[in-house]
Amino acid sequence: MSRVHAVMAESGPDQGVAWHYGNPMREQRDLEAGRGLVDLSHRGVLTVTGPDRLSWLHSLTTQHLTDLAPGVGTTALVLSGSQGHIEHVLYGVDDGETFWAHTEPGAATALVAFLDSMRFMLRVDVADRTTDYGIVWQLQGPEPVEGPLTGLLTRTAPDSLGGHDVFVPRDRIATLMAETEHPAGTWAYEARRIAAGIPRIGVDTDERAIPNEAGLLETAVHLNKGCYPGQETVGRVQALGRPPRRLVRLQLDGSADALPDVGAAIMLGERQVGRMGSSARHYEEGPIGLALVKRNTPVDADFVVDGIAAAQEVLVDPEIGDHFRPQFR
Repeated sequence: MSRVHAVMAESGPDQGVAWHYGNPMREQRDLEAGRGLVDLSHRGVLTVTGPDRLSWLHSLTTQHLTDLAPGVGTTALVLSGSQGHIEHVLYGVDDGETFWAHTEPGAATALVAFLDSMRFMLRVDVADRTTDYGIVWQLQGPEPVEGPLTGLLTRTAPDSLGGHDVFVPRDRIATLMAETEHPAGTWAYEARRIAAGIPRIGVDTDERAIPNEAGLLETAVHLNKGCYPGQETVGRVQALGRPPRRLVRLQLDGSADALPDVGAAIMLGERQVGRMGSSARHYEEGPIGLALVKRNTPVDADFVVDGIAAAQEVLVDPEIGDHFRPQFR
């Protein structure tokens, strides 16, 4: 049973859940060793029920969902129809009767409202389940282990960081986290995500971001499906290459006391060339982060962000198109 005290995140997108449990570097090493439980119950949860749910979601999102098998995790984006900008994300799994999804903290209400407005005469029902369910992320082997989480719906996908997103009744989460032997906070989880090069929607992206810029074509976009809002932008940029911006991983100067703010300007000399996303202190790599920079920024350029020196590692090739796919490590 865990007897350590949780230090709660007091600001930022993860406010309200445990930031760490006293030793974030050890928590990261626990995750690397294949064990750990992270409270992500601040994320929004929604469900879509009804016999038309998968074909309907297929028509509205970037993902191919008509043949989604029960238990197979997926990621889908909702884009603006005119510009293809990322508006919402669903990290989902279908249980055979209901499509369950989680999304960014505070985003479920708007996402449910949008989906509900698009139902028309179809046999679907959308519900915000955030008050009833929360997400706990588990990392322990290739399948969920026997124990308190047995029998609960889990989502595993290429962007689930090698673990399982578990949909847990909200009234059970506090007990689960108190009883686990290896609790880990969002510091450890975010450091693992940033090191893997997986962008977080609304944190590492802004209101102008398109999937091609953020390296999401492999995880959240199906390039050979029927029409959906925003498809024209995605298809055109994929065919022609050269998206306006590109995702990079930053190695930040470890001597700095602070980390950059989300949204801070990425500076190349006197010129702003990008926007800072998330950052964290990694147990091996030190301070790291993700950012969007202009496509034509030299790939060997070093930056300054919030007064902190930063070296870049390319995640999305400047010429990305039909000839190239991003490779996450």
